[in-house]
Amino acid sequence: MQFELKSKFKPTGDQPTAIKKLVENLKSGVKDQVLLGVTGSGKTFTLANVIQKIQKPTLIISPNKTLAAQLYQEFKEFFPNNAVHYFVSYYDYYQPEAYIPQSDTYIEKDAKINEEIDRLRHAAVQDVTQRKDVIVVASVSCIYNIGSPENYGGTSLEIYVNQKIKRRDFLFLLTSLQYQRNDLPASPTSQGGEFKPGTFRVRGDLVEIHIVTGEKIIRVEFNGDKIEKISETSPGLTQKYKSSGNKIKLFPATFWVAPQDKIKIAIENIKLELKDQLVKLKKIGKNLEAKRLEQRTNYDLEMLIETGRCQGIENYSSHMEFRKPGSPPFSLVDYFNYFNPDGSLIFIDESHISVSQIRAMSVQDRIRKQTLIDFGFRLPSAIDNRPLNFTEFTERQKQTIYVSATPAEFETQKAGKNIIEQLIRPTGLLEPSIEIKKTENQIKDLIKEVKNQVTKRHRTLVVTLTKRLAEEISDYLIEKGIKTQHLHSEVKTMERPKILKDFREGKFDVLVGINLLREGLDLPEVSLVAILDADKEGFLRNKTTLIQTMGRAARHINGRVILYADKTTFSMQSAITEIDRRRKIQEDYNKKINITPKTIISNIRAWQFSKGASADLGRESIAEEFFVVHDRKLLEKEMKTAAKNLDFERAAEIRDLIAELQNKKPT
Repeated sequence: MQFELKSKFKPTGDQPTAIKKLVENLKSGVKDQVLLGVTGSGKTFTLANVIQKIQKPTLIISPNKTLAAQLYQEFKEFFPNNAVHYFVSYYDYYQPEAYIPQSDTYIEKDAKINEEIDRLRHAAVQDVTQRKDVIVVASVSCIYNIGSPENYGGTSLEIYVNQKIKRRDFLFLLTSLQYQRNDLPASPTSQGGEFKPGTFRVRGDLVEIHIVTGEKIIRVEFNGDKIEKISETSPGLTQKYKSSGNKIKLFPATFWVAPQDKIKIAIENIKLELKDQLVKLKKIGKNLEAKRLEQRTNYDLEMLIETGRCQGIENYSSHMEFRKPGSPPFSLVDYFNYFNPDGSLIFIDESHISVSQIRAMSVQDRIRKQTLIDFGFRLPSAIDNRPLNFTEFTERQKQTIYVSATPAEFETQKAGKNIIEQLIRPTGLLEPSIEIKKTENQIKDLIKEVKNQVTKRHRTLVVTLTKRLAEEISDYLIEKGIKTQHLHSEVKTMERPKILKDFREGKFDVLVGINLLREGLDLPEVSLVAILDADKEGFLRNKTTLIQTMGRAARHINGRVILYADKTTFSMQSAITEIDRRRKIQEDYNKKINITPKTIISNIRAWQFSKGASADLGRESIAEEFFVVHDRKLLEKEMKTAAKNLDFERAAEIRDLIAELQNKKPT
């Protein structure tokens, strides 16, 4: 299927020129380009037009999950008929396995996986393997090891109507794909239920498979040793199965899979490595470490032999994939290259941040792993379960567009003459005005400014230097009667888009944060950005950061910035000079075509993946979900399950529905 761009807008300003240059360069084989576009110039729309014209699978890398979520929603709207996916780290909480020799402290890996994000990751990878009209918006976690694309694609199972296969053999193949059998009766919609994505159940000649993406349940009906019918339904209390056609492809339930014959060879190779490492440890007098390694590895081997997987199986990934020691792992980038030999595109959004993140990721990972190896917690091959290092990543880049309002030296050098500027906003909006105020009584002055903003129903961003300060200022403003929320890296991934949506809708007036309030956030309701301690020279107050942060006010006709500072630093002056240059370019354009600036109008999108997504739809969604259900016991079970999962809003709504049904009963 072809990419089909849907938009009521046409390229304007300098968008047509940017699109033309980018496309011409891609078609002529240029490997690296920079799109230098100011806030509000429509960079995303430009990139969407490039995808439409080039027609290649595209990986878009964003520096954080919040921006990735925003970009995902935008590209989903531009390409409603194509495969647009969201791929970020699936941990709500993550404490990596580590060992501290000084205190003899072993820290076991502790992580809370967000199952919804895990399903989205699988959906993204599956479409990369089988579609050409695919866009994946990812955080920089896309450079981490996710297993071999050859194994993942090769172990997938294609079944078809009239296929001769015994039910017993079919069930064995499902378990080989790491699907877990669970025949306990449970509601598919219940978060605590057993029939969840990645499981299957057997009902006589019927086998029902809840595919790992969570999108549907597949029913396979057997007649003797032959598949008679394949049908599917959406998960829910009321299920209506419809035909899936003559065949369907089932992908593995985990990324860490290998064919059975390869697992057996991998196990033997792990045993050989263990034997070799035990000799080395004992030779240098580390008998305790040798004993520890032997016990831990043998336990993992037993699990691999019995079930085909074990806890921390990714630490044996080099054996499962038959990679040589020190060889690069397989990442999402490799999946794009493996399944698209004719080429794909990479867009690195906010590249001045993303590139440095990619560069730094592999270093810290290696230091931590080496300690675990030295003290007998892991085999040496565990070090090969890692992210790509920067050299490996650049080797995998085919054609890349770096996107930023403030590209760094690395990108500009890579692109050379291929730096395409997009400095004109189609709306005619100018860069925000800038005012410098003393830091003395800055909070008192801030409150005065915010209250003035509230009377005009405008929003305010307040930018601090630390998480603690962001929280304290947020609490203080609330005490003063100002509706405020804070946002920083400790706020859960799936909650961040909801906070931004509430902010835009006016459920609160002030958002306080640190660097998450910088690059790319689409907040046209914001007319004031207040930067506290602007003269504290450093990463969070350098030229690039200041330009990006001030840009958050560039989507409003009355946009302005207050820099609280006692002196004008070099970074402040450099940022102000660049803002003035861009403002002059826009003013000249406005005069040339006689345009009147107007505030950007941007749809407020519901974040469909948040836990409270159903709550966003209001009471009506619960009533619709249980429209045909009149069994009080079943509803009470759903209510208790919601309460058990701490989803008290859902529980309360079901309770109210039970009360409504009770009142409707004839007396």
